[in-house]
Amino acid sequence: MPNAKKMLVTIALPYANGPLHLGHMVEAVQADIWVRFQKMQGNTCYFVSGDDAHGTAIMLAAQKNNTTPEAFIENIKIQHQKDFKDFLIQFDEYGSTHMTENQRFVEIIFRKLKEKNVIFNKEIEQFYDTEANLFLPDRFIKGTCPRCQSKDQYGDNCEVCGTTYHPTELKDPVSALSGTKPVIKTTEHCFFDLAHFTENLQHWIEQETLQDEVVNKIQEWFDTGLDAWDITRDAPYFGFPIPGYRDKYFYVWLDAPIGYISIFKTFCNKKNIDFANYWQPESDNELYHFIGKDVMYFHTLFWPAMLIGANIKTPTGVFIHGFLTVDGLKMSKSRGTFIQVSQYINHLNPEYLRYYFAAKLTDRVEDIDLNLDDFMQRINSDLIGKVINIASRCAMFIHKYFEDRLSDNCIIPELFEEFVKSGDEIAIYYHNRQYSHAVREIMGLADRANQYIDEQKPWALIKEAENEAFVQEICSAGLNLFLLIMTYLKPILPKTAEMTEKLFNIPPLVWAERDKPLVNHPMGKFEPMLQRITKEQLEALRQTAKTESTPMTTTTETSTTSASHTNIIEPLFPMISYDDFAKIDLRIAKIVSAEHVEGAEKLLKLILDIGSETRQIFAGIKSAYSPEDLIGKYTVMAANLAPRKMRFGISEGMILAAGPGGKDLWILEPHEGAQPGMRVK
Repeated sequence: MPNAKKMLVTIALPYANGPLHLGHMVEAVQADIWVRFQKMQGNTCYFVSGDDAHGTAIMLAAQKNNTTPEAFIENIKIQHQKDFKDFLIQFDEYGSTHMTENQRFVEIIFRKLKEKNVIFNKEIEQFYDTEANLFLPDRFIKGTCPRCQSKDQYGDNCEVCGTTYHPTELKDPVSALSGTKPVIKTTEHCFFDLAHFTENLQHWIEQETLQDEVVNKIQEWFDTGLDAWDITRDAPYFGFPIPGYRDKYFYVWLDAPIGYISIFKTFCNKKNIDFANYWQPESDNELYHFIGKDVMYFHTLFWPAMLIGANIKTPTGVFIHGFLTVDGLKMSKSRGTFIQVSQYINHLNPEYLRYYFAAKLTDRVEDIDLNLDDFMQRINSDLIGKVINIASRCAMFIHKYFEDRLSDNCIIPELFEEFVKSGDEIAIYYHNRQYSHAVREIMGLADRANQYIDEQKPWALIKEAENEAFVQEICSAGLNLFLLIMTYLKPILPKTAEMTEKLFNIPPLVWAERDKPLVNHPMGKFEPMLQRITKEQLEALRQTAKTESTPMTTTTETSTTSASHTNIIEPLFPMISYDDFAKIDLRIAKIVSAEHVEGAEKLLKLILDIGSETRQIFAGIKSAYSPEDLIGKYTVMAANLAPRKMRFGISEGMILAAGPGGKDLWILEPHEGAQPGMRVK
């Protein structure tokens, strides 16, 4: 990369509804490594992000916390900035989508799109929660995907097959707010004519801006046809009102990516940078987005189409990564694998996870797994046992016997030159985001350096006075090899690289100046740089993740972030403590009477015998059973649930059934030993 470039890099904007977790750090670390590498190459590379701060989810979360949405998102932003800083993510600017600058750009782009006649109004049917008294955002509805039949999918897109759809296309929809079936109401919304830009998008994709598997997926969407995009939401809503429309707001997914522009504009204003030169269509400057695969549709279709329609520069590249699992599974608090950034930081060095992620990240859209036992073994073996071991062994001799000064010459010019040349291949790996290949090459160099020191045996030679000069040369050579290794690891381990620069009394390491060994050079005193991970630390982290509360506020409506990698919130299944669960009195109940409920699609009226008394309940199992088939069967009942007044009468409890729903729903059959009123433990 001989010619210096000017680049702008972003990561997806994390949603402002709770603290960051390790899933967020996959993307942030991947981008931060790339930015740091580009800067070491002499390129101008700006790095920005900020909070995605609008939507019904934020509004409801603020209400729940008895505060305003503005105060709520400001508090979350402070948490996010601290989490990123703790993980050594070095943004040039971190902003928010809820700022005047963003509102201005949103209105400008909306106006330009209207002038091109790619915005039109249309009446639609939308789900409405009669208990919550509001139209339900896409992410507040769950149901069965209309295409692949996967259950428990959000109202805007399927996380299994990637299909996007209108929420009313979901099968068996349920409100995530109240748990009730929403009704359909008619409302008028603004739509963006995405299909109008099909040819433009195909041309953009042909410019090698995307990974092959992403191109293949987008081609599938082209083949099925691009649908118009609903870009407005009804009041009540926390966001920007649409000029000229009553009680209509810009959909969060419209204003969120525009935040990339407005946040960078804020930075340019502070630093007197030519903002327009980064966003003009003909600009040679480069724009890169790092995102997760769950928001691929928005960043590879909607976003570039909006930019094309508004005559703004489209991304040079959109780099998409997979999800994070922990110990082979989705993050789970009960297993101690749902780990917040703040929890991790309280127990372990962030550079350890930066290195582990780098050792697994490739340029492909692949999920990566954080196996905690493998994590400990790799850090202890690679970073402490190989890399830091070189410096600690050699620096000790230089300090003790040679007054902290390196020798007058380099006695291994061939090996040193081999290490220097390896940097060319490592640089290519970094630039192509093939970090795992880069790490493999670097660790190979560390093995070579340790092998050299082991072969020379300075600890044995130093016993003879006539060998002192040779020992100084051996250890000086080893330290120069270590310096090259740390030059290559600096994008991954920036803090350890700083400690290395201090040890060697040198300015910041850069790629282009690595070819000259340090000779007759004063050294600082070696201080321990990294410590081994212990099993006790990992167990403490697991216990923290299990026991500490996760102050998530509510389900996300949407986000430009990849936070949903780990499905951090399941709104239909909120977590409760074991003590709360123990309060539920579960009893065997015999169904002595069952009948249809007039006017109810799914309910049956049941009379249950629980030994000491009978109870009336209304159960939504009509799809699986006819009333006559239920009489005499046994089930499990939550006997101490407070009575609930329903439209059809009083329900005095709740029965338990198993199965995915519909006709596949099962309760207990009569069997010997089951007695009404028997407690279930």
